[in-house]
Amino acid sequence: MKLFLRTFIFLALLFAVLYVGMNNTHLIDFFFPVLLKGKVRATAALLYYAMFAIGVLAGIALGAAGRSRAPGSEGKRKG
Repeated sequence: MKLFLRTFIFLALLFAVLYVGMNNTHLIDFFFPVLLKGKVRATAALLYYAMFAIGVLAGIALGAAGRSRAPGSEGKRKG
């Protein structure tokens, strides 16, 4: 059930990205002086999708980091 809920929420977020992309086709200037020296001029939808993708990748990386097992915990049984 937990996997179904996560999948549903993820698909709802993907729909939001698609909806925003269909309605924001104008060009915008994007400034991020920490990593980019100049401005990026692209459609709002493309920049919105890029930020969404970065957030998804960061979430996956942070989620995977918390799933490591303690060394030596595999293969030991009581009995």
